[in-house]
Amino acid sequence: MTLKLGVIGAGAIGQEHIRRCNNVLQGAKVVAVSDINVDGARAALQRLNIEAEVYADGHQVIQSPEVDAILVTSWDPTHEEYTLAAIAAGKPVFCEKPLALSAEGCRRVVDAEIKHGKRLVQVGFMRPYDAGYRALKKVITEGGIGEPLMLHCAHRNPAVPESYTTDMAITNTLIHELDVLRWLTNDDYKSVQVVFPRVTSKSHARLKDPQIVLFETQKGVRIDVEIFVNCAYGYDIQCEVVGETGIARLPEPASVQLRSEAKLSTTILTDWKDRFIEAYDVELQAFINDVKAGQLTGPSAWDGFAASVAADACLKAQQSGAIEPVEMPPRPAFYDKK
Repeated sequence: MTLKLGVIGAGAIGQEHIRRCNNVLQGAKVVAVSDINVDGARAALQRLNIEAEVYADGHQVIQSPEVDAILVTSWDPTHEEYTLAAIAAGKPVFCEKPLALSAEGCRRVVDAEIKHGKRLVQVGFMRPYDAGYRALKKVITEGGIGEPLMLHCAHRNPAVPESYTTDMAITNTLIHELDVLRWLTNDDYKSVQVVFPRVTSKSHARLKDPQIVLFETQKGVRIDVEIFVNCAYGYDIQCEVVGETGIARLPEPASVQLRSEAKLSTTILTDWKDRFIEAYDVELQAFINDVKAGQLTGPSAWDGFAASVAADACLKAQQSGAIEPVEMPPRPAFYDKK
């Protein structure tokens, strides 16, 4: 059976997902697309050599009898609306992060899904599908370094536009660490503090860059994450886990080592899409397979809610400079189902 997908939002990430679902992955095809720019969506499909119905309204995609499952890749403020509509229609939905613009919005999605009685939502956190993070998780789970005590992490981008502001370091950048570090440690955050070092000359008036975010988890693990979005030299993701009996580091992306012009060197990536392109493929293939099997297993609406609660605490910590609590309610038993 071929899973028939409807994609809401035909911007950059939407077009990437349309391409991979039709041309790279197995068992699915895109049959309907919506975007506020209908002509742009049609042009994108033509470039990709894909035939699909095009709508101006995402709700038409959700209600189409030809569509089995939904991919929400539209403007962030619309994610909650379309995800709730998909749940109401009883259709599985893959929603790119953020699930909603607030923890309250994420909680509404959680409550709607629980009321429906079956998992229908997967959030687009792709790092747990990255081969390097999976290898790191395996070492931790199998006790290869004992119990984790500390994590040292970094999220560096070569540059960001002037529209990027201090709060976006949390909501657009750190949001990935907020999810994947919970997954790595199997632990929730207890508190957070944000520290601002000297500002780089490559920043601008509305962006304090870099930032250091300091977490304590419920089990007492200490985590520091450097966010440096104008580092200039490349796109660089680092994660080191210090355990009781050893240290495990996230593998570097594969790169040819060069000996040339009296230098020993390896290339550093500059584009996040190149760093995680395989993870996106694995992530969406898993969603397709899970929908066909009748049970989602990827990042859940609860994971989206947890990341949003932590992000809200980080934003408060940016303003206060104090150690702020991360107040997570108990996870509903509904999300213990596998």
